[in-house]
Amino acid sequence: MASTKNGYARSRGAPQRVGDRIFSGTATGAGVLILVILAGVAAFLVTEAWPALWAPAEDIGDDGDGIILYMWPLLFGTLLAAFLALLIAAPLAVAIALFITHFAPRRLATGLGYLVDLLAAVPSIIFGLWGSAELAPMTVGPTEWLSENLGFIPLFDGPASQTGRTMLVAAIVLAVMILPIATAIIREAFLQTPALHKEASLALGATRWEMIRMSVLPFGRSAIVGGLMLGLGRALGETMAVAIVLSASAGVVTFDLISNGNPSTIAANIALDFPESSGIDINTLIASGLVLFVVTLAVNMAARAVINRRREFSGAN
Repeated sequence: MASTKNGYARSRGAPQRVGDRIFSGTATGAGVLILVILAGVAAFLVTEAWPALWAPAEDIGDDGDGIILYMWPLLFGTLLAAFLALLIAAPLAVAIALFITHFAPRRLATGLGYLVDLLAAVPSIIFGLWGSAELAPMTVGPTEWLSENLGFIPLFDGPASQTGRTMLVAAIVLAVMILPIATAIIREAFLQTPALHKEASLALGATRWEMIRMSVLPFGRSAIVGGLMLGLGRALGETMAVAIVLSASAGVVTFDLISNGNPSTIAANIALDFPESSGIDINTLIASGLVLFVVTLAVNMAARAVINRRREFSGAN
């Protein structure tokens, strides 16, 4: 027993091999580097935005509205477009992932998996051009019908845009953009569902849908939240696709999704205005970037909190 203890003590006290020390140091350094970069970005945004945050109201915005009145329509448009995109993409992502993993034949599922991964690599400007040239004209007729028949709903108050470059089209384009990312993450989680869970459900007489509802969806719940929040983060920061598709009006705050007057988003506004800005205008744009940074960080932290609450559920339980 003593020899065992001594041997155990010697094994614990033995120096680590060089490869282990290098790997441990590299991993630790990478984690610290991420925090340093994040802190550097935050410090840069705060430093550059500070003059705009304390500037006189008449120096901010075209009409001297002040930083809050300048920022609010942009923040509203950013959140509206992103959450509409998430609302459209969430059920589609889960449905596509379920079809690939549990319904499609193996060859078809393999091809669809490659297609989903390929769509995630398409540049955002391609989606923007598609939305502006193809999708927007296609929505003119349906939005006119919505305005005439459902105009009592604030979302379709109208009058409908004759170009189709509306918040609704921007949200659809963003939904298509985030769909491959969310689907890929959710698909991998569904594939990792323990076979014993599925087989036990089927053995107890459950149908395929009941098996999915009781075994697959609960197991993949944290991945669903993580994938959708990752997609939401991309939608919040998307620039060129929204700038190409959306016909934005300055200072507009409205829930109407089909009219010509649309709120812009923070990222699109920065991309369009930054080249021609100078002085306090640059600080104002950076201040809006700081707001976007805080919103994105808050969304990611909320998603992490939801995922941690589901961590107790494990395939081994």
